Amino acid sequence: MKVYNLCCESGHRFEGWFSSEQDFHAQADKSLIACPLCDSHAISRMPSAPRLNLSNSDSQVLEDPALQVKLVELIRKVVENTEDVGTQFAEEARRIHYKETTERAIRGVATVEEFQELSEEGIEVLPLPLPVPPKESVH
Repeated sequence: MKVYNLCCESGHRFEGWFSSEQDFHAQADKSLIACPLCDSHAISRMPSAPRLNLSNSDSQVLEDPALQVKLVELIRKVVENTEDVGTQFAEEARRIHYKETTERAIRGVATVEEFQELSEEGIEVLPLPLPVPPKESVH
């Protein structure tokens, strides 16, 4: 399995997993590779260090292209249906929980300590690692 760092014409960076270098070139030549954020087919390969997968662990499930597509779809839905409150996530989650502001779906950044404090207060939050959002809107 070959893992390449890719970039679209808008500057969105993402990984592409291919069975071989020939597979990458074949897909690129046919414009089959698309940016998961903006769906651009103008993709370039970025320099990267080799990465070897020498284990037989369950992490190999992430090599499943269908699973990767579902993960990208999930991330896209989360981004489309939540408000980004950035580093104010813990504060805004508390305000929503204690009905000090309008209830709505939010996403943002919280430290491990903030996450633990929210949990201890009975505020249900779900940690979901998302890629760093682009400066412009996601299409």
